[in-house]
Amino acid sequence: MNLPPILSVFLTMLAGAAAPAQEIVITRDTVLTKDAVLNSRLVIRADYVTIDGNGATLVGPGMAGKPDSFQGFGVAAEGCKGVTLRNLKVKGFAAGLAVTDAEHWLVEQCDFSDNYHVPEAGWGNGPRQGGMILTRMRNSILRDNRANRVWNGLDLDNCSANLIAKNDLSRCSNVCLKMATSSANKVLDNNLSYGIRIAPGEVHARDSTCVLIESGSDDNYFRGNDITHGGDGLFIRVLNNWVSTRNVFVQNDCSYAHNNCVESWSPGNTFIGNKANHGSYGFWLGGSDQTVLVGNEAAYNGLPDGSHNAPEAGFSHGGIVFVGGSSSHSKLIGNHCHHNNGAGIVFRGDVETKGKRWRTFHWIVQGNRLEDNQWGIYGLYGDWIYLADNTFRANAKGNHFDAVTNLIEAKPQSGVQAAPRAILDGPRVAKTGEQVVFDASRSADPLGRPLGFRWDLDGAVSSEAAVKHVFAEPGFYRVGLTVANGGLADLAFRDFLVAADVKNELGTEGGAAQWGSVIEGDATGKAKLVFHDDPEAIVGRLALRFRPDIYPGMDVTAVYPAGRNAGWDFSARKQLSFWMKCQNPNPTGFQDAGPVVWLEGPGGRITYTPSGGRNPVRDTARSEDRWMWQRVVIPLSGDQYWKREVTGTPKLDRIDAVGFAFDSWEAAPFTVWLDGLSCE
Repeated sequence: MNLPPILSVFLTMLAGAAAPAQEIVITRDTVLTKDAVLNSRLVIRADYVTIDGNGATLVGPGMAGKPDSFQGFGVAAEGCKGVTLRNLKVKGFAAGLAVTDAEHWLVEQCDFSDNYHVPEAGWGNGPRQGGMILTRMRNSILRDNRANRVWNGLDLDNCSANLIAKNDLSRCSNVCLKMATSSANKVLDNNLSYGIRIAPGEVHARDSTCVLIESGSDDNYFRGNDITHGGDGLFIRVLNNWVSTRNVFVQNDCSYAHNNCVESWSPGNTFIGNKANHGSYGFWLGGSDQTVLVGNEAAYNGLPDGSHNAPEAGFSHGGIVFVGGSSSHSKLIGNHCHHNNGAGIVFRGDVETKGKRWRTFHWIVQGNRLEDNQWGIYGLYGDWIYLADNTFRANAKGNHFDAVTNLIEAKPQSGVQAAPRAILDGPRVAKTGEQVVFDASRSADPLGRPLGFRWDLDGAVSSEAAVKHVFAEPGFYRVGLTVANGGLADLAFRDFLVAADVKNELGTEGGAAQWGSVIEGDATGKAKLVFHDDPEAIVGRLALRFRPDIYPGMDVTAVYPAGRNAGWDFSARKQLSFWMKCQNPNPTGFQDAGPVVWLEGPGGRITYTPSGGRNPVRDTARSEDRWMWQRVVIPLSGDQYWKREVTGTPKLDRIDAVGFAFDSWEAAPFTVWLDGLSCE
């Protein structure tokens, strides 16, 4: 007997068996039967088509409480552009909507709720499943849609220039909005609340969060979103050392987080007029250099009768907290931090080395209201902190500053109501031994008041409007500028690189064709490293760029020269040096220490492995090394940071090849740049 689709689905579910969804292929404009319930999935295989769901529901095989029963995609498309999808409900699938390699889509007034959802899951990212799973989608609009009771509400991977507006993506068991390598998107007026997965009495909420941003997700704009009641509210994560920067967050509410209302480990992001209240911490910004916070509220965090997880020694909890990672060149202006069980504002340098490895450096803190906290400001291991025009009221323990150098507390000046604008002109890269000019003379005060200048060029201090300096050694330098009008101030900075000339680069100056590779775990024999000469160089005209083409997830080694017949005499040389940077899209980044570098000759191999807590691909020497070129120097005799091991009887007077080995946790290909490789 042939049953109507709705009855067939009902009887199958009643019997406890998964009903397989039938496939409907869309190649032209389609209107589904009004309010129909279909045991079907849609596969779109045409450009510029419109699908009007007309209130219909696509039902997949999934049954609540049985995660493995959620299979397939309710609506799927690959390589299609110009598609409009509206007025459709999709439930019971691994994902409601799965689109890859698309542009100019409009998805509106659809409901992708009740797809894959695992509130009981443990730790981990889990699969890319749930509501809308989009990969390499650009220039599209998602508005007025729903995706509730799913794993990830909206999951963006390599998606750019999309408008995400007025969607309800709340109550997800992992993440309401997840962004990886996704840039220049606008996220406006969405409900992204209750991204949380937690058991009664649990502390950490298994890293569930309302919004997760990672792996080079840059230049996104968030405004007016509800990001409340998450494990974390907004989380900018950098497990893989690939930062996300130049994002702007305006008037979002991130309150009532179980842990941190806002947590970021990335530089260069701006927060304006947001709320971060009633969490364990308001803003937790370890490793967030070059951060700007203007007009935010951070209140009632860490209270005994609210969220108060992971208290910190010394200050307990706080409103705006910079600890656990460096925080250079940051501005905190006009924020209201009140009633926090701890400090209103916290900065703290490296505790283990008592500030020797890094300090909070070059801040402006002005126009903030700090009221009814335990401390107004709690500072430890900082340098060059400028305080002006802050209001302190009823903070039980006042302010606390310990081991803070160059603490400037500007006195109020009559008639000074606006800060000047600091403008720094000058290069970003120089060579050793050449004179560099940094000029701040274009800086201006809105009322024409005279300006004072303070420069710090990695320890060299000046009060002139323009400074000249010669950097003797190659490497990274922090260049900072503060411009003050007698009361208020502004800052500017340079992440500055100094490179030495290299007469004979080993394969990194137009030598891409001479490199070879060794790929472990490649059962197919098809995996390889792909090498390119790259104009983004720090030494000479070209650098070397390479990435795996098919990555089996084990060690890959770049070898120069591929024929292993160089015949170099390094017997009179002392060190191997090179510049390096990496981008690894895998969430947990590189595995173990790396790169492992070896020199090989006829008699065997000398291997150098990072050690002593210094790991260029994971635990970098400086925060800035995560997003900039970093200079790596390996003594040929080894040292505390490079363990030297010898296999066989190699001799430095005959080295035939050099190798660079990398290993990642997951199987997405990563990219490595090398430049200035030499033995000197």
